[in-house]
Amino acid sequence: MTFKELNIITPILNAVTEEGYETPTPIQFQAIPHILNGRDLLGCAQTGTGKTAAFAIPMLQILSGNPIQTKTIRSLILTPTRELATQIDENFRTYGKHLRMKTTTIFGGVPQGRQVAALSRGVDILIATPGRLLDLMQQGYVNLSQIEIFVLDEADRMLDMGFITDIKKIVPKLPAKRQTLFFSATMPDVIQKLCNSLLRNPVEVKVTPVSSTVKKIAQSVYFVDKKNKTDLLVHILNTSAKSRSLVFTTTKHGADKLVKQLTSTGIYAAAIHGNKSQNARQKALSDFRESKLRILVATDIAARGIDIDDLPHVINYDLPNVPETYVHRIGRTGRAGLEGTAISFCDQDAKTDLRNIQKLIGFNVPVQTHATLSNR
Repeated sequence: MTFKELNIITPILNAVTEEGYETPTPIQFQAIPHILNGRDLLGCAQTGTGKTAAFAIPMLQILSGNPIQTKTIRSLILTPTRELATQIDENFRTYGKHLRMKTTTIFGGVPQGRQVAALSRGVDILIATPGRLLDLMQQGYVNLSQIEIFVLDEADRMLDMGFITDIKKIVPKLPAKRQTLFFSATMPDVIQKLCNSLLRNPVEVKVTPVSSTVKKIAQSVYFVDKKNKTDLLVHILNTSAKSRSLVFTTTKHGADKLVKQLTSTGIYAAAIHGNKSQNARQKALSDFRESKLRILVATDIAARGIDIDDLPHVINYDLPNVPETYVHRIGRTGRAGLEGTAISFCDQDAKTDLRNIQKLIGFNVPVQTHATLSNR
């Protein structure tokens, strides 16, 4: 099956081809025809499966096939973080570069002036985080009454970040007659109830259970005392992980502290977390994507917000206490069919977290006793 066989219109097909894509991923293959037919859709897929294109491509085709000259907002994608909003925006602009579609993003952490100006000029596709969207709605800058397609992306992450209340305030402002697309990597009861309230007779698309981890990711864990974790990380970065590495910490303070410790040993790194300015975060991400920066230290705000085709290493300096988060973190590597390496550190306090992770993924992560991982 090729994209051409999915009856994608020529301008989008050309854009996809120019990006080097010929064969749709399973979620794209399953979702695109239903979305083009106007069906509501529930998509359950782990990170790195090509989910954004699964809704971006058909949305662009639907909207371009029924152009409207008014300044109304025609579609809304809600997503939990500004990194994800920016990433989705880039995808829409890539696939829609041969179309006349207006796309904009709104998110917090930056002045609202440019976002308000963009809204005033009219928007076909609005990509937003819940907090800033609600803020601009309350100020009278956003009217959602003409939305044709509504996408709720990363619903379970929305729950983790406390956005469900905001979503419940936004949804009533949408028209009853609309197409709704709902995506989540996991389906806890709260998310299932939200899904049931939003979707009408949806098609369900499930690709790879969330409990699974990509087979091409080589996973390992080191049992290490907390006081020795930084020394172990430095050793690994200087020996077996000499290419780009994304390192996860639990806290913002921990990320900043680790960057200082790495820098003191001659390893240049940058941190990305919620306290960093938007410009600082974007620069760090850009430098990391372009390999100008080898080590990026992140909190979980980046667990689903970094989309890099070839990221060799993910290192869990701190194990997450939510098992699903482990799956999402390591899903930053091993993308697009490539191999990847995921290394975790487990101190005494994190052994329960490791057991819960192993229960979720269905196997015991191989234990490393020496830093002898092979180079990629």
